[in-house]
Amino acid sequence: MAGNSTDPGRSVTSKVTAILMAFTNGAVLSLTEIAGIAKLPTSTAHRLVSELLAWRLLERTENGGYRIGLPLRIIGKDATGHDTLTRAILIMRARPVLAELARTARADVKLGALNGHEVVYLGQFGQGTQNPAGTDGGGAHALGPAPPAYATAIGKALIAFSPTSVVNRVIAEAMQTGKPMASPDNFRQARAIIRLTHIATARNENDGNGTTIAMPIFSGGGRVAAAVELTVREPCTNREAVTGALTVACRSLSRQLATECRGHGTLRHNENGSTPPA
Repeated sequence: MAGNSTDPGRSVTSKVTAILMAFTNGAVLSLTEIAGIAKLPTSTAHRLVSELLAWRLLERTENGGYRIGLPLRIIGKDATGHDTLTRAILIMRARPVLAELARTARADVKLGALNGHEVVYLGQFGQGTQNPAGTDGGGAHALGPAPPAYATAIGKALIAFSPTSVVNRVIAEAMQTGKPMASPDNFRQARAIIRLTHIATARNENDGNGTTIAMPIFSGGGRVAAAVELTVREPCTNREAVTGALTVACRSLSRQLATECRGHGTLRHNENGSTPPA
């Protein structure tokens, strides 16, 4: 049986990481090949692969093989191993945390990351939805026509902690396309405030009475990995309590992500070398 010499002291995250790292250059692998490369018993590999399929971190091909799922492929061909691993760990760790946040806050919750300067959604929770990769079954993308990232709370939270080059591209595209945007100076000022408060807000484009609140998740060293957005529709909702619950969830995920990335030697600092408070 392939991979029976596995180290019994390995953590689940370490085993999952080994499975994901087996897929290089768009590889399509059989279960036996995955077990052999990851040095896992076939039974263990089968169990973990089944969970990764449920999270859409892996997907089946037409010939019965396995390949990396859309939420990881959509990062782009130039993504580093750090980006792939960070996103995989985040999706695994975020699912129970955000499902609980949606339940306690009685709000819709989205997990998203930047792909270039556009938001891609890695998970949506609320109103009975528990799909970690999109409520419509279509994978990690926005549902329907999406407003530009800078007009959404989740986009603002992600852009605020992105490199200056990303901010400049967002502004340049907005000016070229004529999409509604505050002046570049106002946008940069708003970005500075979000960096101080870690809170971004916006009017929900799909609900005239709704408000969205978003906060970033960090993978360590000030590097933004994703953001979580809450949609609040009930007028009587306690905004302070909802924001507090969102803060707790994001800080918890940031700590988990930073710890696990550091443990796998993937921690890197952002361009400013700053570290947000946990």
